Amino acid sequence: MEILTILIPVSLGLGGIGLGAFIWALRSHQFEDPKGDAERILSDEWDDHPRPD
Repeated sequence: MEILTILIPVSLGLGGIGLGAFIWALRSHQFEDPKGDAERILSDEWDDHPRPD
């Protein structure tokens, strides 16, 4: 039972780190247009210059 006093805070901390990483990914627009990025890497149109915003 004493191990639970260690494991519960460790698991909550790891969950918090995962949640923080997910929120960071959402705020930095990591999930916008994922299919376009997958197709854009195969195209010659944007190889030398990044897409203008």
